[in-house]
Amino acid sequence: MPLADRVRPTNFDEICGQTHLLSKNAPLRRILDSGHLPSLIFYGPAGTGKTTTADLIAKRFGREFYKLNATTASISDVKEILNASGGIMHGTDGILLYIDEIQYFNKKQQQSLLEYVEDGRVTLICSTTENPYFAIYSALLSRSSVFEFKPVEPKELIPGLRRAFDILNADFANAKTVTDEALDVLAYGCGGDVRKAIGSLENCYYASETEISEELARELVQRSGMRYDRDGQSHYDLLSALQKSIRGSDPDAAVFYLARILAGGDLISACRRISVCAAEDIGLAYPNAVIFAKSCIDIALQVGLPEARIPLADAVILLATAPKSNSGESAIDAAWAAVEAGKGPEVPAHLRDQNRPGSEGGYRYPHAFPNHWVRQQYLPDDLVGSTFYKCGENKTERAAEEYWKKIKG
Repeated sequence: MPLADRVRPTNFDEICGQTHLLSKNAPLRRILDSGHLPSLIFYGPAGTGKTTTADLIAKRFGREFYKLNATTASISDVKEILNASGGIMHGTDGILLYIDEIQYFNKKQQQSLLEYVEDGRVTLICSTTENPYFAIYSALLSRSSVFEFKPVEPKELIPGLRRAFDILNADFANAKTVTDEALDVLAYGCGGDVRKAIGSLENCYYASETEISEELARELVQRSGMRYDRDGQSHYDLLSALQKSIRGSDPDAAVFYLARILAGGDLISACRRISVCAAEDIGLAYPNAVIFAKSCIDIALQVGLPEARIPLADAVILLATAPKSNSGESAIDAAWAAVEAGKGPEVPAHLRDQNRPGSEGGYRYPHAFPNHWVRQQYLPDDLVGSTFYKCGENKTERAAEEYWKKIKG
């Protein structure tokens, strides 16, 4: 049996981390201590205690407990479990069903679970590594209580690693030792994944002669801190963190998240997000930022990884340190809202394609007037006087605004 299974906690207090859920006064713990068990959805990264918590809940409530994994199971498996257990007739509380990776059930399969949840035959505990508000059918969400499991802090991992080490030592006549520094390396190097940290400890134990040293731990630690799944939530979390760091003018954070994305081999997503940032967050405050970012992206795509990291780092740092303006995005969003509301269905007659400068009541050609401007109506009749673009708080846009104020009087 893998060490991670042998060291599984026997009560909530032994679980590494998740104190925001399972400490004495935490909300989930208070619900469970009251004797009430609603259907639950646990979400968070792998190795953070979701399955362990479900196991402990089942033991506490003494319910018939069944496990399925949505990657291989189907609704017919749920029906088989109900038939085998006698369903609600077997006990007044029905059965407790744990479905791991619930996001792999499609909408129809998730809908099929509702019948069993609503009539009490099943109390459902689901776990997922994805954001449940995107991955889980809304009707199932509305009948469940959602709790987030977070990556375990290194200091919270240490007790679990020591317990695991003691279990290993008990198997052998000649006990080994482990340095505090080695435990720190394992705790910090596994990205909050308890299972991965314990697995790394197990590898270190068998690779050592008498002591697990810091050097050995560094060699064998699993790099789950580099967790990156291009089809999963971590992909979007990292891209979001990259853009928000650029928007927040933090070049250190921005270049770090770029490194995380590129370490996962995802060059295309990084390039796309940098392009968006240049237009959305810097925009008209520094128009050359778009040109610079596009040039860096072109070089990156031409040379590929690992060299692509250099021009992309240049782009990210320039964008993070550049002045910011989202006036372009705000303007198009406001105009879009007007379109969605059905405003401006008719283009003014003098702007239509068949009208030419000089015709009666026709279009007035700005280049034929001083300063290349002449007053005339451009917006449709029902939008005259509307303002979609508001000048940003930066010198580039302010200079343009002052220029046109002067020209337009």
